[in-house]
Amino acid sequence: MIATADLYDERGDDLDALSLQLQDAGGLAAFDGPIRTVRCHRDNAIVKALLATPGDGAVLVIDGGGSLESALVGDMIAGSAADNGWAGLIINGAIRDRIAIASLPIGVKALGSNPRKSAKDGAGEVDVPVTIAGVVFAPGKHVWADLDGVLVER
Repeated sequence: MIATADLYDERGDDLDALSLQLQDAGGLAAFDGPIRTVRCHRDNAIVKALLATPGDGAVLVIDGGGSLESALVGDMIAGSAADNGWAGLIINGAIRDRIAIASLPIGVKALGSNPRKSAKDGAGEVDVPVTIAGVVFAPGKHVWADLDGVLVER
């Protein structure tokens, strides 16, 4: 795994850097992989279903619209993601069960945490381009994350 700072020095013109300051929560500080996406608001049914399928080393970018009102991922969903071969999760929203998630072999970055669970209605979209803080996360492009931040292939 190459450090994001070094990668930016090598390929800066081909990359976008996410300026949003996400918190590191997973057991892996650095992760990368092809992008998959979910756009949802305070409803994690689609997230749970997708992370229960083989991840094949992908990173799921979840655009929760920046809401911290309820968690989109908890320890059970993050554990399912780790068990199914997902490399990491980047969440424009909240998580819960931070201590348990920190022990899992998966990278997790999120805006913050909230113990409140989300709805389970199934509202949202899968594998659509999402824009977070001006950076487009397009399915199939590559993302790198470490303690310095997040870089996305243009």
